[in-house]
Amino acid sequence: MRIDRKRLEEVRRRNDVERLLVFGSVARGEETEQSDVDLLVRFTKRKSLLDLVRIEREFSEALGRKVDLLTEGSLSPYLRDQILGQAAVLYERAA
Repeated sequence: MRIDRKRLEEVRRRNDVERLLVFGSVARGEETEQSDVDLLVRFTKRKSLLDLVRIEREFSEALGRKVDLLTEGSLSPYLRDQILGQAAVLYERAA
């Protein structure tokens, strides 16, 4: 899957994204036409549930595929290492 980084950047900037990772089948290069895009995000500011739903939709529109958006705080401790171990960084704000 080819990721349009310009459109991704627009969504990222609008929504105060500090770190953005892709994981799952897209990160492993095993996606199919039906695959969704799994994104793990960290924001600079706290987001409401409605914000998260809107941001997930914006990323879906930018990528042309369904997106599953997870925050770092929502990761199951049982899956955290597995997800982070296969994730690819799409954006990380410099310290």
